Amino acid sequence: MSRLWPIAALLAAATLLPPLAAAELRAGRAKVVITPPVGAVIGNSYGISVSTGVSSDLHAKAVVFEVNGVKAAIVACDLISLHRPIVTKARALIAERTGIAPDHVILAATHCHAGPQTHPPLYTLVADENARQLSAAYVERLPGLIAESVRLAEADLQPARLSAGRGREDTISFNRRYLLKDGTVTMGARPSDVVRRAGPIDPEVGVVYVDSPTGTPLVTIVNFALHVAIVTGPKFSADYPHTVSEALRRVKGDGMLTIFLNGTSGNINHVDVLRTSPRLNGEPEAARVGTVLAAAVLKTYHALQPIDAAQLRVVTRPVRVPTLPAPSAERVTEAQAVLKRWGQGAAFTDVIHAWRDLDLAQYSHDGLWDSEVQAITFARDLALVGYPGDSFVEMGLFIKENSPYAFTFVTEQSTNGSLGYIPNEKAFPEKAYEVESSRLAPGGGEMLATAASRLLTELFPRP
Repeated sequence: MSRLWPIAALLAAATLLPPLAAAELRAGRAKVVITPPVGAVIGNSYGISVSTGVSSDLHAKAVVFEVNGVKAAIVACDLISLHRPIVTKARALIAERTGIAPDHVILAATHCHAGPQTHPPLYTLVADENARQLSAAYVERLPGLIAESVRLAEADLQPARLSAGRGREDTISFNRRYLLKDGTVTMGARPSDVVRRAGPIDPEVGVVYVDSPTGTPLVTIVNFALHVAIVTGPKFSADYPHTVSEALRRVKGDGMLTIFLNGTSGNINHVDVLRTSPRLNGEPEAARVGTVLAAAVLKTYHALQPIDAAQLRVVTRPVRVPTLPAPSAERVTEAQAVLKRWGQGAAFTDVIHAWRDLDLAQYSHDGLWDSEVQAITFARDLALVGYPGDSFVEMGLFIKENSPYAFTFVTEQSTNGSLGYIPNEKAFPEKAYEVESSRLAPGGGEMLATAASRLLTELFPRP
């Protein structure tokens, strides 16, 4: 008995000690307007036209998470893509202003086609000197605006709860590649020529919801794979994600921020060429699509599941991706000349190849492109994956199907700079627009998807 007494005494004393503090999730959110001045060059992918107005403001929307001193940030920008110089500067400014490490930040573009043209080789082609100057000044300011959204979100950190759910919407997204009766594959087609669609869609509507411990709405993250390319023309517009945000705001209140993260949608758009009845276009169609998607989110609110936020992990994993052969010096000179004739007689296909080859000359070294994949994870419940480029939907489906987490949502046009189109290996012999534009060698997309899948497997907490 005497030998047991010290243990009993120790146990009794232990009951008087204060319990260890449980891990607390804190979250902060903010948005910063990044609408360019009217008169700057508007994007529309390869666009070099001058903007004439604003249909809806563009934003950088940020959420910062913190658990036990570990911080991670996600920023969604209403831009078609984020080129490497913008990402590099924004990450440096974020680290300077917040102390959040550059590799703890996922910067994502919504792939908004009605946003600014931010690529200097294109906006400098515009004849209007004022438009060129406005665009150059805007691109110079843009990294600071993105960083400011993260600074404000960090300043907003407060106790929070996390939940997630998945809805389904399969009436507004369509695989835009079609197998034709002559054996070819094209992007878009006449219904009479089509045998079938050449690939799937991803109908999952991913929802991550953040509220306060007392139930005050803070953030809704919406993840869906659909090209943000409904609105075109001369006015800046955030497209259908704007409609989604406004619809959810009316339900949840002005204090809730909606962040749209585009899924892998390089071969997914809103046009069903097999439908022969008339359809809407532009802002009316963006409003329709956004309303349908918002309805799916609203239905998913009722099926949200609590997320264990006791452990937050964030990792950026470098990936060297194989590319097409680097162009010769002569080809670079030729490509520069072709690009200068864009809008003055140069064929669109030639412009696609020229931009591709100039990117390869700048970013591909020894046949490899320095890219990366990213992940923010919460315990065993939730993974948010940053994936580069305008990726085919098959890549996102692969990552989600092979993830050990209860919920996995993938956002494209993320990481350290745009890689352009990322087709799956099957698409390369089929060719068509996305393959003609791609910088990658066949299998590059699968390499990135496998790297993301391995990262999630490594991060997953096991006994």
